[in-house]
Amino acid sequence: MPVKHSPIELNGFEPTPLDSINLQIIQALLDQPRSSTAELARKIGMSAPAVAERIQRLHEVGVIAGYRLEINPRAVGLPLAAYVRVRPGAGMHARVADLARRNRHVVECHRITGEDCFLMKVHVADVAHLETVLDEFLTCSQTTTSIVQSSPVTLRSVPLATIGP
Repeated sequence: MPVKHSPIELNGFEPTPLDSINLQIIQALLDQPRSSTAELARKIGMSAPAVAERIQRLHEVGVIAGYRLEINPRAVGLPLAAYVRVRPGAGMHARVADLARRNRHVVECHRITGEDCFLMKVHVADVAHLETVLDEFLTCSQTTTSIVQSSPVTLRSVPLATIGP
């Protein structure tokens, strides 16, 4: 008898169970994101149209949110990464969020709980460049910056084992 799985909660999307085949497809795409549908089908032991249909459904329900190109910041002259906690002045939340969206060196910005309201990740050329980026936020907020020394765990996918069978 098949194991029933809890549906995955997705904001704005219909929850969907991830069966073992969908998990295999997702894992194969994580391992080799440039795999063709035919390659995935061979690996999983299904027909290419069946795999394509499952991938399409995973897109439609929001499990697969998209594909992205990963660029090495050091290779493009931005070797310094930093996390910046931002505490906006009164009534300045929207302005901070807008500044973060418009600054191309801010690669992530999250609204967080605690004394600070935002957590940003920036990639810059050097400390002087970091200062320039931070100065844009100082007109409407206070910042606290931590420079990344190394990254023992880089960006990775969510743990599929906790949502699968």
